[in-house]
Amino acid sequence: MTYEDIRYESRDNIATITINRPEVRNSVRPKTYEELTHAMHCAANDETIGVVVLTGEGDKAFCSGGDVRDQSKRIPQVGRTHMRRLFALSSVMRMMDKPIIAKVRGYCVGGGNEINIFCDLSIASEDAKFGQTGPRVGSIPIWGACQLLARYVGERKAREMVYLCRLYTAQEAREMGLINQVCKAEELDAVVDGVCKEILAKSPQSIRIAKIALNTGTDQEFYGSYFPTSELLASIYGNDENMEGIRAFLEKRKPDFSKYRRPIG
Repeated sequence: MTYEDIRYESRDNIATITINRPEVRNSVRPKTYEELTHAMHCAANDETIGVVVLTGEGDKAFCSGGDVRDQSKRIPQVGRTHMRRLFALSSVMRMMDKPIIAKVRGYCVGGGNEINIFCDLSIASEDAKFGQTGPRVGSIPIWGACQLLARYVGERKAREMVYLCRLYTAQEAREMGLINQVCKAEELDAVVDGVCKEILAKSPQSIRIAKIALNTGTDQEFYGSYFPTSELLASIYGNDENMEGIRAFLEKRKPDFSKYRRPIG
């Protein structure tokens, strides 16, 4: 596959996958998901690779989530196809028997934060920002955040993140357990390289077995809830409430969801 939205590089037993759409804060569209999935399979199948680093081009964003311009064209059937596309990426990331490290600069929000959640470790620069955005634009983060976020930050905090769509600093993200480490922006590359070397110095067999064992309980919950929730998410595409959120985002205005409130009684 020839990549347009990402870059794939391998060196010293490390595969680095970079989301390369800095002009849109590394937002992801169908092509991006497909290229990420292909690159993850390449890393998984390469016996010389012991660890994968996932990052975003530039210093503005790791990934700002789904490209809303693409989402504005979806209807339920397109949504179902898209959910299968998402599931293909998260599956290879979780089932790959090699650790994946998210190297985060700038915004890591919406679907970008869900990608972060699927990684094994996350290391961020001080200027990174984390959060979910779904309800703000008439969507729902049920690709992974609703299923797995509480495992990282606790149920109360997960509900706060999903319902309120607030942004959190890298330090706040570390304190709540969403990421592992925070460092100065100019030190991020070196810190991640150091962690990669620590992993590569360990037994590959032990790392493989440990990842599978660690994911067992979590992924039973994730996969068990994925199929019904994927149909729920597909069903919102193209309806009036969903489109109000998307149009408001594209028009740079605040969405008006008041007309969709059900009267009491």
